[in-house]
Amino acid sequence: MTQVRPSEQMRGLGVVQRGAPVLAEPARAFDLPAERQAAEQVIEQLLSAIDRIGQVHPFAKGMGIAAPQIAIGRAVAVVQPPAPGTPPIVLLNPRITDRSDETDQQYEGCLSFFDVRGLVPRPLRITVETTTLEGRVETAVYERGLARLVHHEIDHLGGLLYTAQMRAGVTPIPVEEYRQTGRAWTYDQ
Repeated sequence: MTQVRPSEQMRGLGVVQRGAPVLAEPARAFDLPAERQAAEQVIEQLLSAIDRIGQVHPFAKGMGIAAPQIAIGRAVAVVQPPAPGTPPIVLLNPRITDRSDETDQQYEGCLSFFDVRGLVPRPLRITVETTTLEGRVETAVYERGLARLVHHEIDHLGGLLYTAQMRAGVTPIPVEEYRQTGRAWTYDQ
């Protein structure tokens, strides 16, 4: 029996895979509140994708998905924190406005090329501006593991994959080699 590669499994769940032009292009911001209905529809599609993917693959560290990963070139992403019962974080037109100088380096995966994991340095704290469906700008601060998840998704909206953030000379490793390596991300304040 042939085993399905993780990336093929994600493709089967509707996730656009590495090499697709939509993943390399900056996503278009929503004009809110004028485009509220369109934004709500994309958010629903992202939440549905998270539900579908979560039923097939467990994500102990949480997960996120950006609209370009479901072939929609708009500036919205959803992050599902790892704590059970925690509501998803919707990032509409997100922009990182501040980042800590303190960083750590952890392995990340990506639904759009799920066969490998890469060691990525990220700030331990980021400040993010988003737009509400009503058109108000709000600011939130994310730390540690949640900052990493949010930053990863915002990168997608800028047309970047995590490999663009890896240090020179570092390359992704096969998921089989990654298993049981590294340390757990921390989420505590």
